[in-house]
Amino acid sequence: MNEIMKILTVISTIFIPLTFVAGIYGMNFNPEASPWNMPELNSYWGYPLCLAVMVVVASGLFYFQKSP
Repeated sequence: MNEIMKILTVISTIFIPLTFVAGIYGMNFNPEASPWNMPELNSYWGYPLCLAVMVVVASGLFYFQKSP
């Protein structure tokens, strides 16, 4: 039981920040309405950059939890 709880904790701590980032970028902000409404939505590299940030966050958390 204790080992299963450790695995579930690791999985949840990796996916909680990814869910937060996906939730923020999943909102439909209109960048034309205000310059404060996520100007990176109009960026050419916005989507790949967001995915790259999510991969870096997940990899960093995984590495942090695997290190002794």
